[in-house]
Amino acid sequence: MTAILAVTEQRDGALRKVSREAVWAARQLADQLGATVDALVLGAPGVDVAAADLGAAGADRVLVAADAAFARYAPDGYAATVAERAKAGGYAAVIVSATATGKDLAPRIAARLDVPLASDVTALGAEGGKVTASRPVYAGKAIQRVVFEAPQGVVSLRPNTYVVGSAGKAGAVESVAAASVPARVTVREVKASEQGALDVAEAEVVISGGRGLKGPEHFHLVEELAKAFGNAAVGASRAVVDAGWRPHAEQVGQTGKTVSPTLYVALGISGAIQHLAGMRTAKVIVAINKDKDAPIFKAADYGIVGDLFEVLPKLTEEVRKAKAG
Repeated sequence: MTAILAVTEQRDGALRKVSREAVWAARQLADQLGATVDALVLGAPGVDVAAADLGAAGADRVLVAADAAFARYAPDGYAATVAERAKAGGYAAVIVSATATGKDLAPRIAARLDVPLASDVTALGAEGGKVTASRPVYAGKAIQRVVFEAPQGVVSLRPNTYVVGSAGKAGAVESVAAASVPARVTVREVKASEQGALDVAEAEVVISGGRGLKGPEHFHLVEELAKAFGNAAVGASRAVVDAGWRPHAEQVGQTGKTVSPTLYVALGISGAIQHLAGMRTAKVIVAINKDKDAPIFKAADYGIVGDLFEVLPKLTEEVRKAKAG
């Protein structure tokens, strides 16, 4: 029987949200192909504890490759282990999350397997028994649909494109061997964002600020709105990051992070095409800008033309009231 392999991500032994999204996407594709789903977890010994609930996201089997060298992302070891597993299992597709880690890992896997790669995919399907993938191109102006003619392919999946449900599969945990390869690159340290801060690429709600805020001293207004929502991450435009107002980890856009949240709020962001490329696939977009002709309004579902320094505090208060009620 055909099978799909979903490669998960962990950090400090805990599975990241994108892991369940990858497994759920694999489950949806597998159901169209009449296939099964294997979830592959790579990490340090003990990571199998975190992997136990992947059956709920759709995994028929959970394969754990535990190795002390996998405590942090190990490019050579990860790629070799996934490739060996993909060859042994004969999977129709290998699904990786299009995170910073996944964008580095996916092409390495494809190169080792000598198979095609579809990156930053927003939808998967099947046609005549072949895997199909849809992905934004030309800064999100068009959607490219590709068909894998090869019997196997690698996909990197844009975070937040699939809403994870409950599949109730067995998810039986099995151990598999980690590939033994010399490490040419070693990740010595991961500099995480501020404690408790959500990653813009994974958050359900993203509140982003642009040059319209006039200076870094006003970004507390963005942070207060994010806190009012409770499940929101703070984002920023490239101009803001280049000016040193906010860290690069918060940058949304073509040269930053691509996000697909349920709600994206753009504050004082004009909407250059490079920024739109990073957030156009958000389910609902709200824009606040004093320029009624700002390009952001063409992409927005809801727009407010006005002074954000007047609008934003009122919006934050209304969100707090709604959350309290």
